[in-house]
Amino acid sequence: MRRHLVLRLASPLIAFGGEAIDNLSVIRDFPALSMLTGLIANALGWDRGEAQKHDRLQQRLRMGCVLEPGAQHVQDFQTAQLAKDDKAWTTWGTPEERAGGTGTYASPHLRYRDYHADLCAWVALALHPAEDTPTLDDIAAALDQPARPLFIGRKPCLPAGRLVAGWQTAADVRGALQAIVTGKAAAASDTNWNAQWPDGEGTQPGDRLLDICDERNWVSGMHGGWRPVRQAVLRRTEAAA
Repeated sequence: MRRHLVLRLASPLIAFGGEAIDNLSVIRDFPALSMLTGLIANALGWDRGEAQKHDRLQQRLRMGCVLEPGAQHVQDFQTAQLAKDDKAWTTWGTPEERAGGTGTYASPHLRYRDYHADLCAWVALALHPAEDTPTLDDIAAALDQPARPLFIGRKPCLPAGRLVAGWQTAADVRGALQAIVTGKAAAASDTNWNAQWPDGEGTQPGDRLLDICDERNWVSGMHGGWRPVRQAVLRRTEAAA
């Protein structure tokens, strides 16, 4: 059996970002491995230029997620006229300026951005190897007292409450997610809780094996590569295969 750190990602708006297409910023159903890596690194106070530390943490993370039913997708149309002297807020304390030449200020800044509305996502985290630093205890402490402000996917998506939701002992990530659903779902509920976890971290009848691209090369700043995950519906009384 293995300890898993349980996180509760909840906010009026959450963005599990996917591939941006022109001025459309879409979302994924589940948080990306790179997003959790960045969230933890931000809490620990790491500089974004510390690429090797980010890459190593991402390689060690074993992350699964299960979604409470009832959330909706919404799309926000954003427009802003930015002047050359306007600055954008950043978590590292240095104002961010708009990239490009003077012509980029001639027209409004237009974006369509998708969000999850009223979503509550439960995440089970493990590390391999567990004894390397940062440990799960280090991560839990940093998330409770972060070095910088934290957000869930995009800067406006501030957590509605404490991120650390406790600990769960289970043989694998899938088992930890099942325990979360069993403990949180109403006794008479047979509602579907959609879940995703890494391949090799448990199976169940009817799950789907998929390849997803959600890892970041922290040196180049680009996403690439594929990793196998399993997706399935979890219910209160459902058991692993």
